[in-house]
Amino acid sequence: MRTANPALRDEVFTRSVSEGRALGITETMTIGGAVNRSFILVLITVAVSVFSWKQYQYGVATGNPLAYVPFFWGGLILGFIIGLVTVFKKAWSPVTAPIYAVCEGAFLGGISAIFESQFPGIVFQAVVGTFGTLFALLAAYRSGLIKATENFKLGVVAATGGIAFIYILSMILGFFKINIPYIHESGTIGIIFSVFVVIVAALNLVLDFDFIENGERVGAPKYMEWYAAFGLLVTLVWLYLEILRLLAKLRSRR
Repeated sequence: MRTANPALRDEVFTRSVSEGRALGITETMTIGGAVNRSFILVLITVAVSVFSWKQYQYGVATGNPLAYVPFFWGGLILGFIIGLVTVFKKAWSPVTAPIYAVCEGAFLGGISAIFESQFPGIVFQAVVGTFGTLFALLAAYRSGLIKATENFKLGVVAATGGIAFIYILSMILGFFKINIPYIHESGTIGIIFSVFVVIVAALNLVLDFDFIENGERVGAPKYMEWYAAFGLLVTLVWLYLEILRLLAKLRSRR
């Protein structure tokens, strides 16, 4: 089985069992443990986001609106590096996952403050939308209304890969001052594209729930609770940013 989230592929848990035995780790991960670690990472992200946000507000108030820039770019770049380290060094996740949460908080606080300054109230709406989606899909998954079948997984994987390709292509073309038309604009096509991306990001949560359950089932080592929480946070950050972009497009049409 596979997942669109590279941090939570099924073979990750299978391989971790052998690694855990080699390290002499006998205690295995549980769903409850992964949930607790996820809660901790979310709290860290939110707390640091508030701090980063206040740096932006302080900069504006003191005539230095770029005061948040070190937090924004530092969080973005360092978060990307720490994320890669966590993926390749899963046993380090009890340390690297909280550091990643700090970095993402610094980045999200800055970008959220920018969006809020342009569209007052948008951040609250995006936060409510993100966590509302999380709990709604969790309830649907636990009740059996949504099942992570093989076809479902393949569809989400394909859609996520397509979105990633478009974003990477857009970034590369941006270096040459070339923009992909419509999809980043607030027109009808741009909004439809954002709605599609939000749906795909949300469906990745279902795959994340499924693979966390598989981690418990195969007896992955205890440190994988942090790794699973890290993977879930990756999806939540992506979902929040996409909801933020969608709301901004909708506000721009008014």
